[in-house]
Amino acid sequence: MARKQWMLIALAVVLGGFALYLNRDWFAGDDIQIQYRSRPARGSVSRRNRPPASPQTDPVFFVFDRKLKLTSLKVIPVSEIETNKYPHPIWELVSDSNSVPLAEWSYARPIRGMRPTVKGATPDPLEPGVPYRLIIKAGKRKAQRDFVPNPRTP
Repeated sequence: MARKQWMLIALAVVLGGFALYLNRDWFAGDDIQIQYRSRPARGSVSRRNRPPASPQTDPVFFVFDRKLKLTSLKVIPVSEIETNKYPHPIWELVSDSNSVPLAEWSYARPIRGMRPTVKGATPDPLEPGVPYRLIIKAGKRKAQRDFVPNPRTP
């Protein structure tokens, strides 16, 4: 092949690589969107059947943009993440085999198919106004969201 043909092939490869670089988000995994809300529980059914997860805060509800089979879940105070290399989670669940796909749940409520990392462990109560970080894994995908629970409303 002539030198001119090699130059054209090299230019095409460089332009193709540049196009892939500019469109690299095509190959990235979907981001998991997590929303939360901290507000009083609706209706008397939930209050009658279950004690509150935290007597000082309104229940905290988490919502995903789609149903996910969680493989792990942690809630850690942000202050502990900032000061400790290995922060201690106040709530940690793992799935050994197959968790139920879910799009929403509330703090401290059990999730079918998941168990506490430490046998018999229960979630610590949340404190109002304290920032926390929810860290989830669903297979290979990971996501996190900071949240602040509201004080309990009468």
